[in-house]
Amino acid sequence: MASARVLIVDDDRVIQELLRVNLELEGYTVEVASDGEEALTQFDAFHPQLVLLDVMMPKLDGWQVARRLKGSPERRDVPIVMLSAKARDPDAQPDDLGVAAYVTKPFDPLRLLDLVAELLTGSAQSPAESEHHFP
Repeated sequence: MASARVLIVDDDRVIQELLRVNLELEGYTVEVASDGEEALTQFDAFHPQLVLLDVMMPKLDGWQVARRLKGSPERRDVPIVMLSAKARDPDAQPDDLGVAAYVTKPFDPLRLLDLVAELLTGSAQSPAESEHHFP
């Protein structure tokens, strides 16, 4: 699925670039957003097949963006991978939100690429609540 579209949402330019370069090298088409409001606009314009979504961002945080995406019938089937520098906080996200994975920073870019490929081909575990710690 080399031509799949991936939306990267992170306010850290270094992480944006790291993810963008690695995904493009794998043949993905990539767009980048720097905050939650821009993420929603980019989502509707770009129609990604997967979203890499940082938790802590300006304007709307990642959880607010995920709720809006998953609350919309046209958007809800797109897998979302949450990225966070914080270890998972059970109070921070509802179990029923339906994100595909929660990845803690720092992460191994190659393992993240494997996860992206699995989610896009449908070979990953059942949605969410899979937590990935990439040392």
